[in-house]
Amino acid sequence: MTAEDVKKEIRDVKDFPIKGIVFRDLTTAFKNPECMRFFEEEMYSIYKDKGITKVIGIESRGFIMAPVLGQKIHAGFVPVRKKGKLPAETIDVSYQKEYGTDTIQIHKDALSENDIVLIHDDLLATGGTMAAAVQLIKKFNVKKIYVNFLVELDDLNGRQIFDSDVEIESLIHY
Repeated sequence: MTAEDVKKEIRDVKDFPIKGIVFRDLTTAFKNPECMRFFEEEMYSIYKDKGITKVIGIESRGFIMAPVLGQKIHAGFVPVRKKGKLPAETIDVSYQKEYGTDTIQIHKDALSENDIVLIHDDLLATGGTMAAAVQLIKKFNVKKIYVNFLVELDDLNGRQIFDSDVEIESLIHY
């Protein structure tokens, strides 16, 4: 399977969540085991030798592939969740989204300065959520941060909001 084959499995939903937006729905690719294998193997080939100790998934679609990759590279999985969803003491960051303001959180004891971190989400559009996640993870003074997306919408230029010290990889480009 190739990236072009996977693109054929991704559903376009017009006017979602608001009129004028074409939403790239990866759930149709996730239900295909060949697409899942493509995502797993491609991510593994990129990150297998980076020394990653924690793979962070962003709620909610980042929870699909992040633990799969974490298991494959022998790293732990850490969730970044929307405000109020984590049960213990948290650190949070609020940020502006395309459609309003949001807050994400991580457990205060989730990471250490010795960690090498991969933050994963399904899709890079304008980059606001991931930029907030990077800001959140930087509070831990980890050794290195990598960022990964399954899909990137190139015409929205989301990667431009990240500092040059953050390495970004996307498997599929539109």
